[in-house]
Amino acid sequence: MNNPLFDLTGKVALITGSTKGIGRSIAEELARCGAKVVISSRKAEACEQVAAELKAKGYEALAVACHVGRKDDLQRLVDTTLQTWGRIDVLVCNAATNPVYGTTLEISDEAWDKIMQTNVKGTFWLANMVVPQMAERGEGSVILLSSIAGLRGNSVIGTYGVSKAAEAALARNLAVEWGPKGIRVNSIAPGLIRTDFAQALLDDPERVRVAEQKTPLRRIGDPVDIAGVAVFLASPASAYVTGQMIVADGGETAC
Repeated sequence: MNNPLFDLTGKVALITGSTKGIGRSIAEELARCGAKVVISSRKAEACEQVAAELKAKGYEALAVACHVGRKDDLQRLVDTTLQTWGRIDVLVCNAATNPVYGTTLEISDEAWDKIMQTNVKGTFWLANMVVPQMAERGEGSVILLSSIAGLRGNSVIGTYGVSKAAEAALARNLAVEWGPKGIRVNSIAPGLIRTDFAQALLDDPERVRVAEQKTPLRRIGDPVDIAGVAVFLASPASAYVTGQMIVADGGETAC
């Protein structure tokens, strides 16, 4: 018997950056719980492929290409979803970028602006486009993907960390602003996860060994580890949870 606390039947979930990694896993698990899912990333072909694979499994999926750093793209994403399914019940802002590695002294203005535009401003735009229609129905869940990089300093991805700290702060503020309308807003802060973002580290066995030893659970996370948290935050199981950051890092930041 399905647990009603995790039943998303009839709900529409829009997930950015959902053609691979964490975003794709979130889309798959939300679909498994009954949600209709919107697959979105910059490349239309990748979106169509993932949506087709989900449909082949019996799920409902819509493919809409979108660059989250472009406001017009985001508006088209929202409009297409509403025209197709009439509502958005769950918004997962997962797409992000980190084009450079190095100190904040070394980063160019252009790189700084690209990170903030995509990771923070795009999330701000998209939330403001989606949440009002949630408020009309008096319910909805918004999930922002932050990172443990936003919880501590880092000498090589510090600017990315700043953007992720900003997303967590945005989640808290949106939770306060929209809570009276029944909207819940939370963030997830993953640790090291097996995705393309971490590929350089994953390709080095010694660095993998060191990373695993620093983590109490003694392993690197998989995308589904984050998807499980997203399912919780999207579903009635978290009906009294808002304005929070849930850290899913195998215990790394507990050390």
